[in-house]
Amino acid sequence: MVRLQRHQRRRCPPDHEKRDVDLTQVEVLVLDEADRMLSMGFIPDVKRIIRHTPKKEERQTFLFSATFSQDILNLASQWTHEPAHVEIEVTVENAANIDQRVYMVSDDDKQRLLVNLLRQESFDRVMVFGNRRDLVRKLDELLRKAGINAAMLSGDVPQNQRIKTLESFREGEIQVLVATDVAGRGIHIEDVSHVINYTLPEDPEDYVHRIGRTGRAGANGVSISFVGEEDAFSLPEIERYINGKLPCVHPPEGLL
Repeated sequence: MVRLQRHQRRRCPPDHEKRDVDLTQVEVLVLDEADRMLSMGFIPDVKRIIRHTPKKEERQTFLFSATFSQDILNLASQWTHEPAHVEIEVTVENAANIDQRVYMVSDDDKQRLLVNLLRQESFDRVMVFGNRRDLVRKLDELLRKAGINAAMLSGDVPQNQRIKTLESFREGEIQVLVATDVAGRGIHIEDVSHVINYTLPEDPEDYVHRIGRTGRAGANGVSISFVGEEDAFSLPEIERYINGKLPCVHPPEGLL
């Protein structure tokens, strides 16, 4: 069996090119986090590996993805033979140990709140989510100028730099990782103490994915969502999705 996953792909192509790996007898091929492979530009490497395995009709292929865009479906049709599509519903059962907070703040005050929050609170390892690449880039620049040890993760960042950034975040060399939903999905890093939603996601399911970066393996976690004018319509949808009310409060004094 061969399993292709994000953190392994840097090594697989070179090993195969040196003929250290024989893939001609593969019976089971597992493709994990296909959406992350696509967003981070790894598909050419994966295609090169798959070309050296038996034909899709002669092997069993499993493809896993947090999302199924048309691009992912196209890849599935290329790599699988008469596939069965199994969809697992995202649940919020594991969010019981996550302290979910909502700060009501104007859109104009969000940047000040973010900087002051990261400066004054004792955060070990933080993920900040934004809805767009340009917003993530802007927040990364904002935090760096404020003297906060931050880095960004989005589709605009070259592959080698993404890998280096994740390793630095995992090792604690970077305190704050600013990410889009696509770039942040599938990241498995222990001891993320806080998740900050600078903007609420348009899809309620993404809210569950975001806060699921913290509170892992029985640890406690904290999620803080900034809700401004542009987020007003997203909050009720998220509450319906998680079947619960999120307490909305004004930020503590001194943060604005």
